[in-house]
Amino acid sequence: MVEELEIDFALAAYREEGDWQLQELADVALTDLETLAAGLRRFPGDGGTIALIGFDEDVFLIVRVTGPTVRVLLSDITAADEWDLARGAIELLGLPYPEEADESAPAGDLDILGDLGMHAMDMGVLIDDYDLYPDEMLSDVAGRLGFGPAFDDAVDLTTA
Repeated sequence: MVEELEIDFALAAYREEGDWQLQELADVALTDLETLAAGLRRFPGDGGTIALIGFDEDVFLIVRVTGPTVRVLLSDITAADEWDLARGAIELLGLPYPEEADESAPAGDLDILGDLGMHAMDMGVLIDDYDLYPDEMLSDVAGRLGFGPAFDDAVDLTTA
């Protein structure tokens, strides 16, 4: 079972009739990547559903499910050493597990949200900004996709 301290937030975002909807994901959906993907398929999204998950104020995971297709982006490959969902993302990608000396680097599809307005180059620049926390990074992503204020409210992100 998922420990509360591991996951800061887990949200599903999807468009229904052109409007973005956000739902908090239940802990039971976060046990592994397969369960998460199955849970995301239940949302009625036009063009699939996106999971935005933050771990321990350190790492984020984006999972996008469109029909049978599952795409992932993990902001730091070394997170596979600590979290089951991150490990599942590495397995899905067919990547080797990180070694202890490995550097922090993203893993997966940087263009996962490219068709929605967050292109690979922008995502790479965002992930490389080590001054930002995962909620701040994903707030930027949500803003570009069109549901920034709703995301900020959902994760209690306040702007100064």
